[in-house]
Amino acid sequence: MLSFLRRRQGLLDAVVFSGGEPTLQAGLPDAVAAVRDLGFRVGLHTAGCYPERLAALLPSLDWVGLDIKALEGDYPVVTGVPDSGVRAFESLRYLLEAGVPCEVRVTVHPRLLPSDRLQTLLDRLQSLGVASIVLQRCRVTGMLDPALGPPGSFPEAIADGGVVCWRGGESAG
Repeated sequence: MLSFLRRRQGLLDAVVFSGGEPTLQAGLPDAVAAVRDLGFRVGLHTAGCYPERLAALLPSLDWVGLDIKALEGDYPVVTGVPDSGVRAFESLRYLLEAGVPCEVRVTVHPRLLPSDRLQTLLDRLQSLGVASIVLQRCRVTGMLDPALGPPGSFPEAIADGGVVCWRGGESAG
């Protein structure tokens, strides 16, 4: 990877670590440091499953895309993992305290995140100081739980498969 990036110096501005859950990888801190040493800015996509690992990386990151799936207490409905919401919101707290630019992404499936719970989640995120929130429509193709699909109706703003963004508290599309 580093030899590829050396050839791209001056052509690329940044490298984003993503795919699966990057914070699961023991070598992530070293990889981030190596990429930064090459002069690239560094971003990370994460679900916030490992708050302490994220906190340790934050001084080396220029941007984070954090998936927030639901309100803390609703997380087990989405993930099937007890207390996973606590970890995700702890990651969000670390991220906001560090002041690293971030985007919080919420993937919406109306059976997992009904519109009233979605609105409560959006209100909560904004009250915590999240300045950039993106709503994404859930893709139902290949879902592991066939009982969830088809999804039925989506909130009007994302019914056509679009993405809705809030930047600085205002809708951006």
